[in-house]
Amino acid sequence: MKVILGVSNRHVHLTEEIYRKLFGDETLNVVKKLRQPGQFASDKFVTIKNGDREIKHVRVLGPLRKYNQVEISRTDSYTLKVKPPVRDSGNIEGSSPITLLNGENRVDLKEGCIIANRHIHISPKELKEYGLENVKKVKIKIEGEKGGILDNVMIRVDENFKYELHLDTDDGNAFNVKTGDEIEIIEMERR
Repeated sequence: MKVILGVSNRHVHLTEEIYRKLFGDETLNVVKKLRQPGQFASDKFVTIKNGDREIKHVRVLGPLRKYNQVEISRTDSYTLKVKPPVRDSGNIEGSSPITLLNGENRVDLKEGCIIANRHIHISPKELKEYGLENVKKVKIKIEGEKGGILDNVMIRVDENFKYELHLDTDDGNAFNVKTGDEIEIIEMERR
């Protein structure tokens, strides 16, 4: 069984409150719609900072959310000298603190910096269509000159999701894959 890949670069999800602290009354505009329905790359960027370490030009994704989350790769964590946990999106309790900057506007988040788990987005309808009911996680096989096998790819189900595999840039670069590639699911772990 195949799944379309989306390689996810570092990015930020913001609440209305934190967005306003950073951008005031500016509108969060759509630059590019993402494969997940309603999700988009916006025209806004922040600098993420820890002490004297920073990464500039980190995109804010929309729409605004109920929690603030900064998703980075392990490589980014070395640059920033932070120790974010590997987590599912939205599971930010006790995760790494991080500072967000937009010009002179600054917000210090007490938590919210994570490395996202590898995961497949899928709707309940697609679960049945692809025979993935009661599957907790899968193993995937990547073809090519840097091909290999990745374990612990979590299944995330929501009515608003569309069938798509998400890997971060470290995984994508390690296996020399890109957004839009088709990846094979080779094994399933049931609940």
